[in-house]
Amino acid sequence: MTAPVFVDTNVLIYADDKAVPAKRKQAQELIEEVFRDGNGWLSIQVLQEYFAVATKKLGLDAEFARRRVELYSQMEVATVSAADVLAAIDLHRLYQFSIWDALIVRAALIAGCRKLYSEDLQTSFRIERLEIVNPFR
Repeated sequence: MTAPVFVDTNVLIYADDKAVPAKRKQAQELIEEVFRDGNGWLSIQVLQEYFAVATKKLGLDAEFARRRVELYSQMEVATVSAADVLAAIDLHRLYQFSIWDALIVRAALIAGCRKLYSEDLQTSFRIERLEIVNPFR
């Protein structure tokens, strides 16, 4: 099995965003690869954000978005504790990430992921063993 990878919300959103066909295709291919390799991780936060953005910004039907959340929850799902929230606050303070991005990074770290696929963070940046990768570059 290949090294675990973490998928951020924006990748899931782009997979359904018809307004950006190139990113949509790339996101769909990445999600397919992660499912095929069985190495994908995400967090409860990612699932929540996906549903909120998909129904509000993309205007997707709530039933469709719910089915997507059900599908994506077949990946490994990292959960964070109160101690992890404090650690995320430390990441926020140290790297000036938003608290939401810091929680994503923390979830990826506790899951043991080697890569975090995200458009929102500085690509090629490393935190411990985790590399931030923008899959749309």
